[in-house]
Amino acid sequence: MLHIKSAKYVSDYIIWVAFDDGTSGEVDLDGVLHGPVFEPLKNLTTFQKVSVDPELETVIWPNGADLAPEFLKDLLNKQAQPALKAHG
Repeated sequence: MLHIKSAKYVSDYIIWVAFDDGTSGEVDLDGVLHGPVFEPLKNLTTFQKVSVDPELETVIWPNGADLAPEFLKDLLNKQAQPALKAHG
C-alpha cells in the first residue's frame, strides 16, 4: 500500500507531498475537491492547515477531510505529464 510521508502547503490550492515509494512533487487540488467535507477547504486559511495523519499516513485537514495516497499519486502523475511534453 502507498503511504504519504510528508505534506506541506505551497500556494493557492497546491500542496507538496512525499510518498513512501520515493516519489514526491506538487499537486494542484484546485477544482478537484468535491463534496461537503471539502467545502471548508475552499477557504485558503483552512486549506493551508494540511498535514499527514501519523497512523493512516494520508493527507488530512483539521475538519476531517482526507485524501487517499493513491488519488494524490494519480493526480501528481496526470499533472506532471503535460510538463514533460512541454519540455520534450
